[in-house]
Amino acid sequence: MAGALALKPQTEEAPQALIREPVDESKLITLAGNTRPEATQANDLGAVSDGMVMNHMMLQLKRSARQEQALQVFLDALHDPYSPLYHHWLSPAEFGRRFGSAKSDLDTISQWLESHGFQINSIYPSGMVIDFSGNAGQVRRAFHTSIHALDVAGVRHYANMSDPQIPAALAPAVAGIVSLHDFRPHKMSRIAQYTYPYAGAIFQAVVPADLATIYDFNPLFSRGITGKGQTIYVIEDTDLYRTSDWTTFQREFGLTQYGGTVTSDHPQPPSGSSNCTDPGVNSDDIEAIADAEWATAAAPGAAIVVTSCSDVNTVTDGLTIAMQNLVNSSNPPAVMSLSYGICEAFNGTASNAAINALYQQSVSEGASVFVAAGDEGAASCDAGGIQASHGIGVSAFASTPNNVAVGGTDFSDVASGTTGQYWSSQNSPTYGSALSYIPEIPWNDTCASSFVAGYFGYQTGYGANGFCNSSTALTFGLVEVAGGSGGPSNCATGVPSIFGVASGNCQGYPKPPWQKGLAGIPSDGVRDIPDVSMFSSEGIIWGHDSIMCFSDEANGGEPCVGPPYGWTGVGGTSLAAPVMAGVQALVNQNVGGAQGNPNYVYYSLAASTPSAFHTVPQGDIDMPCDGIENCYGILGTVDYGRNGRVFGTTWGGALSVSDTTFTPAYAAGTTWSFANGIGSVDVNNLVSNWPK
Repeated sequence: MAGALALKPQTEEAPQALIREPVDESKLITLAGNTRPEATQANDLGAVSDGMVMNHMMLQLKRSARQEQALQVFLDALHDPYSPLYHHWLSPAEFGRRFGSAKSDLDTISQWLESHGFQINSIYPSGMVIDFSGNAGQVRRAFHTSIHALDVAGVRHYANMSDPQIPAALAPAVAGIVSLHDFRPHKMSRIAQYTYPYAGAIFQAVVPADLATIYDFNPLFSRGITGKGQTIYVIEDTDLYRTSDWTTFQREFGLTQYGGTVTSDHPQPPSGSSNCTDPGVNSDDIEAIADAEWATAAAPGAAIVVTSCSDVNTVTDGLTIAMQNLVNSSNPPAVMSLSYGICEAFNGTASNAAINALYQQSVSEGASVFVAAGDEGAASCDAGGIQASHGIGVSAFASTPNNVAVGGTDFSDVASGTTGQYWSSQNSPTYGSALSYIPEIPWNDTCASSFVAGYFGYQTGYGANGFCNSSTALTFGLVEVAGGSGGPSNCATGVPSIFGVASGNCQGYPKPPWQKGLAGIPSDGVRDIPDVSMFSSEGIIWGHDSIMCFSDEANGGEPCVGPPYGWTGVGGTSLAAPVMAGVQALVNQNVGGAQGNPNYVYYSLAASTPSAFHTVPQGDIDMPCDGIENCYGILGTVDYGRNGRVFGTTWGGALSVSDTTFTPAYAAGTTWSFANGIGSVDVNNLVSNWPK
């Protein structure tokens, strides 16, 4: 208690100036780790014109090591029931006064930007971000990097070709420019292969009634704990295709009675010029409706706000803008869900720092931030690929110590031959058929899974005689990177020596103080994900997916006509994240307020009240691979001449912690694991045992 009481004067101390020398343009320092790996000579189409507009760039600032430590101590105290600071959340302005940049530093940096012709659009209340605009010529002269057009696999992009530089005097206070390119985070949802009847067989798809039965929501709903009075912000880069899709989903699945709502919002910064425009409808609209509908499935009485901003030409992505504007608003959110990601090694040091700082501020204000861990197993730098070629990596949006990383599971009933034990042959009036909790396995739709390989009669997934080298795996599309993500943070800071690979001086986020107390948590000194997991399968192997109403046929949807048997099936950890955000809305309603970072409670409850979670004891999230990093069992070698090492041929390898022996990355376990974290949630037990 004495330590907590002594904390208060320290945290209220005004930030100290970090810029202590005159700005000298002849003395420069490089902001390393802020060039995309695609910015190569082979992709280069030449420099853009100096006049190309670059609006709403974001300069991310940084704290001193002492101030950063004080913030962490403060965040711990906010979540410590024995501290006088417990749940004394800050406003954005209070956060800026305690943990933002000194006013003199903000003035110096702003004056330097203006001296190069940039316009200052706004300085966020956090004191950590400056929104500014200019053109490519001003960027080249001020930051000593040129913006070029690129052709990447037939798609035109824009990016800086070298790391930016700034005067050395500014370096103590500047983390970097959040983005000087137009490469964007990717959505995590995946259109499922199957729905109900397929090829004469019955596939058990999940609807809201099944979710409520499997994960024990119903006792709470019967008590009126439905998320009423709570708001869940789902962060998007698109509008809903049709709001009526959500209404149809709510009606057909019996959720109208609970009174939930859905609205759209395009939040603006608290001061300065507008930087959030309506993105309209684009190809990510499946993500927006999936997030909105499945947040409603978990918290049917809550208000869902689809929060979106347009990507800004060649620079800042709309997701970051939307979150910055929300978190710095006069009424910051209590629950946010994000289902997009990009791996740490690709994202760059400035963008990684921006995400971490944004979540730190969110938590200090009481927000609970849920992020999809990813759909790539432990190979998040190979999203959308056929095989893992960049080794082990995790999503930068999910790996910070201040968010809940939500992984993915599937059900084991088909593999164990117990489907009739867990599913009724008849649907309820709201189309539910699950009878109880169903034992889970990690979501992994690939041939590299030892569990999957064994089911199909193979001893291994890798090697000449492995499942990944079989005609079955190739015919049914099981050679791909597709499964719930997990792994250690390994490139949150530092610069890779091999683009896209955690190498060089890359380091992960330090192990957070709450990630302890459970067998299975590695003593690796870094942040490990996921924290919890929920159902995420897309149904390719075991026939389980989730149903949604999504009528945009141009982007994979189906008309939502009649019973939902022909509606769109969907999978991905992008479903698990909004479901867990919905669970948090139930918690907040039950205890009467915002809770900040739920991980402080999750890990404590998992140790004291294990009935709040379901462990996932068998299976893995291993992915097929063909790279030189963390890949075992590849068939032959082809020398690509990079660092004297070799690549594998087309098929055969499995992602492994070791290159010389097979240690799958990663296996499930009876306790915490990289495959599923603590496990999935018994929602009634979690909410009922949450400390008040």
